[in-house]
Amino acid sequence: MNFYKQDEDLQAILQSKLDKTFYNWADEQLTAFGGLCAEEIDRRAIHTDREGQPQLIKYNKMGEDISEVWVNEGYRKTVKETYNEGIVGYVHKEIPGLGHKGNYLYSYAQGYLLSQAEPGFYCPVTLTMATAYLIDHYASDDLKKRYLPHVLATGDTELYEGATFLTERQGGSDVGANEVKAVTENDHYQIYGEKYFASNAGMCGVTMVLARIEGAPSGSKGLSLFLVPWRNDDGTLNGLSIRRLKDKLGVRAVPSAEVEFEGAEAYLVGEADRGFYYMMEALNLSRVCNAIASVGIMRRAYTEASHYAIDRKAFGQSLIQYPMIQDTLVNMRVKQEVETSAVFQMIERFDQMARYPGQASEKEQIFNRLLIAILKKETAEQSIHFAHEAIEMHGGNGFIEDFVTPRLLRDAQVLTVWEGTGNILGLEVIRLLTKYNAHKMLFAELDSELNQLSILSDKSDVLRVELEKAKIWVEEVLQLPGHLQTFHSKTIAKKLSDLYEAVHALKRAHESERKRKVAEVFIEQVFQDERDVSNPLTLKYVEEILQVSLPVPADV
Repeated sequence: MNFYKQDEDLQAILQSKLDKTFYNWADEQLTAFGGLCAEEIDRRAIHTDREGQPQLIKYNKMGEDISEVWVNEGYRKTVKETYNEGIVGYVHKEIPGLGHKGNYLYSYAQGYLLSQAEPGFYCPVTLTMATAYLIDHYASDDLKKRYLPHVLATGDTELYEGATFLTERQGGSDVGANEVKAVTENDHYQIYGEKYFASNAGMCGVTMVLARIEGAPSGSKGLSLFLVPWRNDDGTLNGLSIRRLKDKLGVRAVPSAEVEFEGAEAYLVGEADRGFYYMMEALNLSRVCNAIASVGIMRRAYTEASHYAIDRKAFGQSLIQYPMIQDTLVNMRVKQEVETSAVFQMIERFDQMARYPGQASEKEQIFNRLLIAILKKETAEQSIHFAHEAIEMHGGNGFIEDFVTPRLLRDAQVLTVWEGTGNILGLEVIRLLTKYNAHKMLFAELDSELNQLSILSDKSDVLRVELEKAKIWVEEVLQLPGHLQTFHSKTIAKKLSDLYEAVHALKRAHESERKRKVAEVFIEQVFQDERDVSNPLTLKYVEEILQVSLPVPADV
C-alpha cells in the first residue's frame, strides 16, 4: 500500500499548485514517503499505541529528579525519518538540489500522509513547525543562530524538536488568566510556575512559553513569549521538571505532561507586550495542521471502509454490492475529497501569509483567520464521523484493536479539542464577524466565484439561493444581543464552511466528468433533502465516484 500513489486527487492538487520542477521533485519524495507511512510507520504506530507508549522516568538510581521521557525505538526511527524528509526544515531553508526553499503546501502534503498512519506523532511535528515559525520570524539574530538550525534539522545537525506551552490549570482556553511568571536575571529571564498540558515534554529541545514578566498588566496583553531550552549545555535539566504524563484517550504517541518551572533560563522573543499575538499566529498554523490531521484520518477511515466493503462477503455477496453500503462510501468519498481540496486551497492562501507575515493586508489576515477557524472546526468533527462510519462498516471487527478503526476514533476525538474546541472556534467566528465583517468578505468572494461559473446551472442556482438565505440569517443573528450571538456561533461556522466547500466543489466540476458528479452529490448531500427516491445520485454515480466496477446487486 502507498498512501500517496493511491490518492490521485492529492497528486492533482499538488501538480496544479507547484511549479513543474518542484512538483516533479515532490512527487518522487512523496511517493517514497507515502509508502513508508502506509507500511513501516503504520506498523510502528500500532506498537506505540498499544505496548510502546511514552513513559516517564522520574528519578535515577540515586533518587535525583531526571524527568526523562522514554519512547520506543520504532518511534525514534519515525521521528528521524520524518524530520529528515524536511517536513519542518524545508519550509524555512533551501532544498538540496532545487536551489530554493519549500513551502507549507508541500509540508502539509507530508503531514496529510503521516496523519493517515500516525496522527499522534503529527502533534510533535506541528509543535516543531510552530516553534520554527516563531523563532524564524520574531527571535533575535543570536537566538536564530543558536537554535534555528537545530529546529530545522534534516539530518545535517542534531535535531531539537519544539513545543509550545500555553495551557495552565486555572486558565485552559482562557490564556489571559495565565500566572506563570518571568523574572529578569542579567541578560535573560527565569521562568517560574506550571504548565498543565504540555505536549512533547521531554522530547523537545526547546519550548516556546507564554509567561508574565513581573509588573506586566493582567490579561493576555501582559503575556510575553520566551524561548526555553529543555536542557543546559551540560545536558542537565534547565530548571524544570515533569510532574507526570497525562493518560490520554488517544494520540498516545505524544507525551503530554504537567511541567513545573523552577527558575528555568529563558530568552525573550520579540517585543514584550506582543507575546500573546505571536502565539496566536502560531496557533493559526497549528489549526491548519489540525485540519490536515483530520482530513488524513478521514482518508484512512474511507480507505479502510472501502477495502473492507470490497473484501467482506455477507449473505452471498460483497458488502459493496449493497446499495446502503454504496451510499455510505460515496458520501464518504465525496465529502473527504471536497473537504481535502478545500483545505489545500485555504493552505495556498495561508502559505503566503505565514512565510511573509508582514506583507499581508489586514483584510487578507482576517479572511485567512475565518477560513482556518471554520475549516478546522468542520474537519475535526468530520474526522470523528468518518472513524465512526469505518467502524460501522466493519461491524464487530471495527471494535477490535486488531483493526486500525478503534485507534482512528480515539485519535480523531482529540482533534475537536486541540487548538480550540468548537465553542472557542465559534467565539472566534463571532469576533471576526462583529469586529471585522469577515462574513461579508466571504460572501463577496463566493458571489464572485459563482458568477464566473457556467457549469451545473441547477446546482449553481441552489447555491445562490442558499447563499442569499445565509446572508439574511447571519445579519439577523448579528443584530441579537451578545449571548444569543454566541448561542448561534457554531451554526454560523457550519453554514459558512458548507457554502465555502460547496462552491469549491462546483469550481472543480469543470476539471473532469467525475468531478462534475462529485460536485452534484456534494451539493445534494449538504443542501437538498428532497432527493429522487427512484434514482439516487449516490447509486447512479457509484462506479465513477468510487472508481470501481460493480455487478448489479441482488435484491435483499
